[in-house]
Formats: sequence, structure tokens, C-alpha cells
Amino acid sequence: MVVPFFVLALLASSSDQGRALPRAKPQEEIGFGIDVAKRGLWNEAHFRFAKAVALAPENAHALNNLAVSLEQQGAFDKARAAYEKALQIEPGNTYIQQNYDLFREADDKRNRKKKAAPKP
Repeated sequence: MVVPFFVLALLASSSDQGRALPRAKPQEEIGFGIDVAKRGLWNEAHFRFAKAVALAPENAHALNNLAVSLEQQGAFDKARAAYEKALQIEPGNTYIQQNYDLFREADDKRNRKKKAAPKP
């Protein structure tokens, strides 16, 4: 019996469907995100940190890094929420607290400047 080529190709491609693709680990995504953030690639860093949070929503370090990337992209309300969630998960983490304190100081300054700016 001769089996047409397209049937063999279909069988070969369908044989991989039952296998799960290797799942990324949150720490790998965080590490990659940090590497690209150091190079100023904030869109890619944000993508990696968001992926880490999706994989491990209770990972305070992933949330902290996501907040930093959001801050760098100007998404200040989302950054504040990510920092606050990270601190809810790890309230005693001084590293996250320092980042949040610096963020709040800069955000408060930005907000004061907006209010003081003359309206057209």
C-alpha cells in the first residue's frame, strides 16, 4: 500500500500535538527581562516581566520588576498598582519598599507639576 506524501506529512505534524511545549519559568523570564532592561529595551523587559507575573501571579519580585518597567514606559497608575501588590505579598521586602518609595516621590513631584502648570 502506498500512502500519499501529504498524509505522511499530516501524521508527522499531528504527532507533536500531544506533547506540551516546554513552559518558561518565572525566574528565567525575570532574568531575561533584567538583561534587556539594562540595555534600555523597556518594551521587551515589560513583556518578560508581564509573562513572569502571568506564570506566577504571587511572585513579588516579578511584580516589582513589572512596576519598574511600567514606570519607565509612563504607565504610572499601573506601576503603582504593581508595586502595591508586590508589597502586599512581601510587606517586609526593603528592596521593593525602596523602589516604591522612590516611585511615589517621583510620581508626587510629577503630579504637583501637572497641577501647577498653567492651563491654556
